[in-house]
Amino acid sequence: MIDLFSGLDAWVLVSLLLALAFVLTFEFINGFHDTANAVATVIYTKAMPPHLAVFFSGIFNFLGVLLGGVGVAYAIVHLLPVELLINVNTGHGLAMVFSLLAAAIAWNLGTWYFGIPASSSHTLIGSILGVGLANALINDIPLADGVNWQKVMDIGASLVVSPMAGFLIAALVLLALKWWRPLSKMHKTPEQRRKIDDKKHPPFWNRLVLVISAMAVSFVHGSNDGQKGIGLIMLVLIGIVPAQFVLDVNSTTYQIERTRDATLHLSQFYQRNEATLGEFLALGKAQQGDLPAQFSCNPKQTEPTIDALQSTLQGVADYHSLPAEKRIEVRRYLLCLDDTARKVAKLPGLDVREKADLDKLRKDLTATTEYAPFWVILAVALALGIGTMVGWKRVVLTIGEKIGKQGMTYAQGMSAQIVTAGAIGMANILSLPVSTTHILSSGVAGTMVANKSGLQGGTVRTILLAWVLTLPASMSLAAGLFWLASKMFV
Repeated sequence: MIDLFSGLDAWVLVSLLLALAFVLTFEFINGFHDTANAVATVIYTKAMPPHLAVFFSGIFNFLGVLLGGVGVAYAIVHLLPVELLINVNTGHGLAMVFSLLAAAIAWNLGTWYFGIPASSSHTLIGSILGVGLANALINDIPLADGVNWQKVMDIGASLVVSPMAGFLIAALVLLALKWWRPLSKMHKTPEQRRKIDDKKHPPFWNRLVLVISAMAVSFVHGSNDGQKGIGLIMLVLIGIVPAQFVLDVNSTTYQIERTRDATLHLSQFYQRNEATLGEFLALGKAQQGDLPAQFSCNPKQTEPTIDALQSTLQGVADYHSLPAEKRIEVRRYLLCLDDTARKVAKLPGLDVREKADLDKLRKDLTATTEYAPFWVILAVALALGIGTMVGWKRVVLTIGEKIGKQGMTYAQGMSAQIVTAGAIGMANILSLPVSTTHILSSGVAGTMVANKSGLQGGTVRTILLAWVLTLPASMSLAAGLFWLASKMFV
């Protein structure tokens, strides 16, 4: 790892270390900001002692990051338009990274300080959107091209739908439990359990389910939110030291051949569907010399891009053998081919089987660009895991007592946690970032309504206000900081 940073100018090295520290700080804050969401019910119901719950939550967050993959990480990265990702230089990289991280950290700390269950996911996404839109304004780019709006809509839908689903499904799970065991002790609050049964802890089976579901929430939270940190670090590395990280230099000869074969098969795919795609891709009309110096992803340059990539990778068995500028070129070609293939998949006229083939080719194209070194994954896992073990008290009380007009029952805790773990697990499979905070808070609110406990208007309004304000606030803050940073670094 150390040799990757050798030969850097002192100011670049210092900037890189500061940027990495910012990302790990964000993940550390994310850990103690979101910990309460994973352990609130298990602590409030006294299923586990607080410090033991937080410790094991940290362990499972750590494991979630290690085993979670990078699908969500690159969903976050690709909120930015592909042109910004392929033409980034050190100055733009510094401005982009420091502004979005500073905005995300500031908002996270503020909401944590006031005990508001705000979403780190919303904060990070808002910050990235703010940077993308500010970059468009500064460089006279249409706002329609300032961010990847299709990815924004996909992620936005997941962020909106998931809390609604959490509310409804948690309510239904609780109603099912009440129908199945209406007189069970699981429908008591911890206070009622202490007064009526003179017991401190939940019944054994309820306690077991609460503990297991809490650890499941911690694991999927680590997987989903940890990947956001991985994506941020890869933005840092690609933005500040692109020569070393634009491609996975540890790719095997087989992986490189697979990438090269994917471009050949992509060309054959387009030729096979020339009647449908010929005009969109300008098949047979563009020449390799048409590629501009300031590279852009124009579908009509697809054929020369494929030719240029095939030529560059010809005979290459190890990315180390490519000069740094050639590795940067290869990444540009691959990202643009993937971007064009994504647009082609949405065109009318292609049948379902052809679209499925195109999706497989896209995965092969990005196999050596969408990656993360193990040390990056480990660093994020440690930051999130350690952060999980501190700062949890402020939000636990909000989740346990201030959403409903009466305390949470064991059954409510189980319902909310099981639904939260399932929803985030499904989001991980689909490579979509979601908010643990909002899913769990909504799940608790749904169980309160189903239990006819009522909701505390003040707390619900505060959570909703944070939900509504987080995106515009983080976007505005990040955009302003990016404007200032661009004057300093660019």
